[in-house]
Amino acid sequence: MMRRLLRLVPPGTLTVGAGLALVGLASYVHLAVAGHSLDAGDYSSLSVLWSVVFTVGIGVFLPVEQEVARLVAARHSRGLPPGPVLARSAAVAAVVLGLLLLVTVGTADILADRLFDGDRAMVAVLAGALAALAVAHTTRGVLSGLRLFGWYGSQLGIDGGLRIGLVAALAIAGVDSPVAYALVLVVAPLLAVALTATPVVRSVGGGAEVPWPALLRGLALLTVSSLLSQVVVNVGVINVRLLAPADVATAGALLSALVLVRIPLFVFGSMQAALLPGLSTAAATGDDAAFGALLRRALAVVTALGAGGGLLAVLLGPWLVRALFDAPDVLDHGDFAWLALATLAYLWAMVLGQSLLARDRHHAQAVAWTAGVAALAVATLAPLPVALRVELGYTVGSLVVAAVMVALLPRRRTAAPTPPVAATVPATAPGG
Repeated sequence: MMRRLLRLVPPGTLTVGAGLALVGLASYVHLAVAGHSLDAGDYSSLSVLWSVVFTVGIGVFLPVEQEVARLVAARHSRGLPPGPVLARSAAVAAVVLGLLLLVTVGTADILADRLFDGDRAMVAVLAGALAALAVAHTTRGVLSGLRLFGWYGSQLGIDGGLRIGLVAALAIAGVDSPVAYALVLVVAPLLAVALTATPVVRSVGGGAEVPWPALLRGLALLTVSSLLSQVVVNVGVINVRLLAPADVATAGALLSALVLVRIPLFVFGSMQAALLPGLSTAAATGDDAAFGALLRRALAVVTALGAGGGLLAVLLGPWLVRALFDAPDVLDHGDFAWLALATLAYLWAMVLGQSLLARDRHHAQAVAWTAGVAALAVATLAPLPVALRVELGYTVGSLVVAAVMVALLPRRRTAAPTPPVAATVPATAPGG
């Protein structure tokens, strides 16, 4: 089954998958080393910053990358350089980043007090990490649109390798500052961009400007869906800190547990390049049989991934978070069962979301993620222990998203979608 899906993968995507795997490994190493080097309070602050960065950063800037890739690929197929796309997409990313930085600066005292134990330096690092993601995703969009998957994978790999090297150096030096470990999220991606900027600079070129509607069409809805999907998967750690500010042990332990149970999401990221082009081609040609067959196979793959990974997490999770991350012993097998079920449902939602996009149903995808976040909020308000509240929120939210997508998917479009112009590279996995 996996071999059938991989036949759709364009040349170079395996390189991207290798880079994505290294970024995933770097996440585990980063958190594991920090968990052994920081006390519970400082690790909790790092955990919250990590969650905010990847909820907001990936949620907002990944859609920019995807739209840049689509438009650059369309121009590249006609022999046109990507310069005009890069110029306007960089302007969009800069405006979005500017708004985020204004909010961050304007609420710096609140963020420091509520999330980082009054440490304003962590707020500054948060701003830097968001800026790094803006630059990284914009340049990755150009690389993927030009089908330079080797360079794309190299940027991911360099980012991951630098993260591992930097946190190892911090640990060897005996550094015990959460700010230092957080700064890795700024330095590593920026250096990775600098070291892989050559093909982007060489290919810029000129030509006719890209009309704003061509760049912005669908970006708003795609951004809403992307941001809400990151909220569902990442907001639990933030909620622990907001609901129980003194419970620093649970926040750190929950992030460590989520890193373990979400391993299947990294695997899905490496097969996502095969899924969307295949579904889009089947939808564009009206081949419902092929569309349904590919969708069923993809759901079967992620179900196997989620169930297998979830079983291991339930059996070994409590021991692994203590051994790997030095996490407090506050989560049991039941907690891991909820998190594993939530991750399985989230995988279903990711596959179904790709099928909606293939049928040009951006609005339906946004509706599903909105419903899921609303369900998450309701479940989180239940009068239960704080860990169980956030676990139920993640589970219920993911299940609602998947259910709404199933309900909306059968509705047919009135107009045919635009045929895919290029394979979409794997999206960065949550928390990566």
